[in-house]
Amino acid sequence: MTALRLLRYVAFAEATSFLALLVAAYFKHDGQGETGVSILGPIHGALFLAYVVLTLLAREIAGWSAGTTVLVLIGAVLPFGGYVVDWRFLRTPPRTA
Repeated sequence: MTALRLLRYVAFAEATSFLALLVAAYFKHDGQGETGVSILGPIHGALFLAYVVLTLLAREIAGWSAGTTVLVLIGAVLPFGGYVVDWRFLRTPPRTA
């Protein structure tokens, strides 16, 4: 499996876990979501780290400039960011050298 394909999967999982964590955090303030945050927090953290590492590995394969790489990395910290990154940067085939 290539780094780009793996990054697509991780971007989707990271964005989904981020949204789930936000929902759990919302309910935590109501006194109901502490278990959700304690479970989803470490899962999201691991997916976030995998996203960053895979982005740096995929940069050269995809031929991304430094600016594009920064945009892809910003996608990890924005809600729905992983979905946008997949749609905008990862679905198109990498350019060949």
